[in-house]
Amino acid sequence: MDTDHSQPNRKPSSLRWQILRRALIRRPSSDPENLFEEIRLNKVSRRTRIGFNLIPWHVVNEVGEDSDSFPKRDAWFCYTLPLPNAPKLFLRQRCEDCVDLNDFEVCNRYDIDNTGLVCQWPSEDVLAYYAMSHLGCFRSKRVIELGSGYGLAGLVIAMATEASEVVISDGNPQVVDYIQCNIDANSASLGSTKVKSMILHWDQYEVSDIPGTFDVIVASDCTFFKEFHKGLARTIRCLLKEDGPSEAILFSPKRGDSLDKFLVEVKNSGLHFTITETYDTEIWRRHKIFANGDPSWPNYDSDHCYPLLVSITR
Repeated sequence: MDTDHSQPNRKPSSLRWQILRRALIRRPSSDPENLFEEIRLNKVSRRTRIGFNLIPWHVVNEVGEDSDSFPKRDAWFCYTLPLPNAPKLFLRQRCEDCVDLNDFEVCNRYDIDNTGLVCQWPSEDVLAYYAMSHLGCFRSKRVIELGSGYGLAGLVIAMATEASEVVISDGNPQVVDYIQCNIDANSASLGSTKVKSMILHWDQYEVSDIPGTFDVIVASDCTFFKEFHKGLARTIRCLLKEDGPSEAILFSPKRGDSLDKFLVEVKNSGLHFTITETYDTEIWRRHKIFANGDPSWPNYDSDHCYPLLVSITR
């Protein structure tokens, strides 16, 4: 790929392809050309490891795991939930800025994306924080998280809200392996809540024994890929409980017209939705700080970074 410094106005799409190239081919940081490229790519990338930073975390040593079976690219992250007497939440996540070619092979085989392994996305942090501020929405309920990534929100709901059951799902079997590992690591803190992982592809219309059985569906930043919109809307309709109140709670940025196009599919599926922009005073306060140019999130853009609350019902 061309890295000619004389082309300062290259399109963001071209630069995002270079982000992928950077992940696959790591050059020494002392390389002057690499330093210039890092500056340009960091200006277009929306990725952030800190995000809204609503749930404090730090990296810890291994949690009851044989070091020989622990990949060097992984680390344990300890989350401190902002609730009285809340236990620590441990998540095993990837921590290196690179990808494995095997990831692409799995994506091609199952027709899925790899975003769940990239990082902990900011909307997941928002969903987890929102759940802790609305414990009554989940108490004694059967809950499923879609597109869970490492499972932060699902495990927070399981640990903090006294839900009767929490299913933490993703369409990527590699991601689900991490989810199950994280469920096992936190099993002593789950109380009486039943928690399980599940591989769930959104085009999997026949879902064995779980259709129409969930009181609450949660998901975060799952409307990014437009080709998955119809499958996601159908999955939500399939899983929502029919006999009694039920709701899907999604947090998603607008991302151009992506969210709007997903909501068209929601309406076409016979479901109803509402959108709320200001749903939590603390999240809104941090949003305004980032929007005004806080250096801790230099590429913050409301359209791509601030998640709206979407409530979907039958």
